[in-house]
Amino acid sequence: MSTYINRAGLQVADTLAGFIEQNALPGTGIDANAFWASAADLFARFAPENAALLAKREDLQAKIDAWHIERAGKPLDQAEYQAFLRGIGYLVPEPAPFQVDSTNIDEELATMAGPQLVVPILNARFLLNAANARWGSLYDALYGTDAIPGVPAGKGYDAERGAQVIAWARAFLDNAVPGWEKALTGEAGAPEHATFDKGFLFKHNGLHIEVIVDRSHPIGATDPLGVADVILESALTTICDLEDSVAVVDAEDKVVAYSNWLGLMKGDLEDTFEKNGAPMTRRLNGDREYSASSGATFTLPGRSLVFVRNVGHLMTTPAVLLADGSEAPEGILDGIVTSLIALHDLKGNGRFRNSRTGSIYIVKPKMHGPEECAFADRLFDAIEDMLGVARYTIKIGVMDEERRTSANLAACIEAVRHRVMFINTGFLDRTGDEMHTSMRAGAMIRKGDMKSSDWIASYEDRNVQIGLACGLSGKAQIGKGMWAAPDRMADMLEQKIGHPKTGANTAWVPSPTAATLHATHYHSVDVFARQAERRAEGIASLDRLLTIPVAAGVNWSPEDIRAELDNNAQGILGYVVRWIDQGIGCSKVPDIHDIGLMEDRATLRISSQHMANWLLHGVVSAADIDAAFTRMAAKVDAQNAGDPLYRPMSGNEATSLAYQAARALVFEGVSQPSGYTEPLLHAYRAKLKAAG
Repeated sequence: MSTYINRAGLQVADTLAGFIEQNALPGTGIDANAFWASAADLFARFAPENAALLAKREDLQAKIDAWHIERAGKPLDQAEYQAFLRGIGYLVPEPAPFQVDSTNIDEELATMAGPQLVVPILNARFLLNAANARWGSLYDALYGTDAIPGVPAGKGYDAERGAQVIAWARAFLDNAVPGWEKALTGEAGAPEHATFDKGFLFKHNGLHIEVIVDRSHPIGATDPLGVADVILESALTTICDLEDSVAVVDAEDKVVAYSNWLGLMKGDLEDTFEKNGAPMTRRLNGDREYSASSGATFTLPGRSLVFVRNVGHLMTTPAVLLADGSEAPEGILDGIVTSLIALHDLKGNGRFRNSRTGSIYIVKPKMHGPEECAFADRLFDAIEDMLGVARYTIKIGVMDEERRTSANLAACIEAVRHRVMFINTGFLDRTGDEMHTSMRAGAMIRKGDMKSSDWIASYEDRNVQIGLACGLSGKAQIGKGMWAAPDRMADMLEQKIGHPKTGANTAWVPSPTAATLHATHYHSVDVFARQAERRAEGIASLDRLLTIPVAAGVNWSPEDIRAELDNNAQGILGYVVRWIDQGIGCSKVPDIHDIGLMEDRATLRISSQHMANWLLHGVVSAADIDAAFTRMAAKVDAQNAGDPLYRPMSGNEATSLAYQAARALVFEGVSQPSGYTEPLLHAYRAKLKAAG
């Protein structure tokens, strides 16, 4: 339990106050007393409005629920439905045509196209791996994955597989940089390039490629040109996540998260761990130096440009108590503290620079509609004033993952038009909100069918169309979602090229290796040319987007129903047991077929809402759900049998807080705000921590 100390009328957990006063504030030029007075004022101004926005969500949901109940059994008439949504203020008028005017956006967002990593901020090693994933070995990414057929033979180097890797990489170079060999041999007609102590640097579609030449290297020694490796500029940007991929429930957790963000901003984050029986310390990579053909030297960033994802508007935190004793809105605290920490980068206090244009990049998730976007915009105004930085220094990334945001996307972008730096789709959360918003409309189609449903295709298309119409091309990122299967790189190479083909100039990947492989897609597709083509398209109507994915007239077999319940229950338990018992918010969780998927809280929202929906509409009974949880607890226990920290659920259902949390997510799913999983997860995790 935290001990609280008074700071300007706020009750602040001593661990958080100590971190801010001893670690975050020194070097910023901001006095501690002034900081706390400004923070108290900011909470007093914005916490009531935050609460009012959440109340509006619930009011709109109640009206939508009542509308569906009144029309039970009737087919949906889009004209009538949209008129109703406009009448209650769920749909707002489309803004007049406009162009965003964000300035001081780093080139990684504005004029480059490439992969984006999302990494849990609690894990320093993962953060360092992600930040250092700006450059990655194509040879390693191919050799160690299923990106090419087969697997390496034996424990040592497999020359046959190595030949496959080299052939694949050669074909890639031939397509991306025709004539690249001439630079290595000094022949005339070589493509434009630079040199460095290890080889040659090329540029294609805005991304850099290093060809490493080293005849003393075991690979280079056998290569006719001495090529030892091909290094690709890979993860241009990384989101350091305080939200869906972490289990942060108290002040102690927040301080770990904030400390890691401070380490990135000051450049001194490091992590020591054991590898092959010996200690290893990982630090941030330095920048890379090259010589142009003119003889002039230049550098390129050695690290991914990092953003921080704050929490949304929903949750509160016990790290700070307001004057009335209530918990402070967590998103407001995140905005204040992560921006304060980023001042160290702006002031050049660290070893490296993150933003070379003087911007702070905050991703804001789970906002519902333009009012909530406008609230975040004004909150950031106030934080800028509090910290003494210029207006619109803080940039905002809008996650288009709630139905009210998708349906009003242009108005949402307009609300943040002076500071927007990205929009990004999120299929899983968006599906969870689709189901919760229309919970009373009927039983939903099976979860696996959602990806091919009409509304999701419209959602992904409209996101790009609206972003381009609002002028994001050349000024900000338009992003797409995660490839969740880190062990299936061949499938990723085949399928994820679809993201740059849509005109999105970034998309999420689950690992540095995946970032390097996905980078090849941005050499195959000229994204900015694709955006120019798509700007000529009209914006699709709302009709498809607002088509509710109910399963009208479908009679599933008992086998289909059991399979769907087992799939959902296994996914929920597999994720929740790590969240509650071990505080792990993102990891490679085996699915029901034992395929490891990178899962975070968004996965949980869709699965729990789907089960709650089927229960509500009588497709399944409470007994059916409990039977599925019982079956799947045994399966999840078996999947985690090798984990010495794992606590079995099967046979311990009455005492396992993880098992109880999983059930609650379904049986209380209809009443959870927007179907979010955070309130229940936080409550059960806090209960476990309190019990020691």
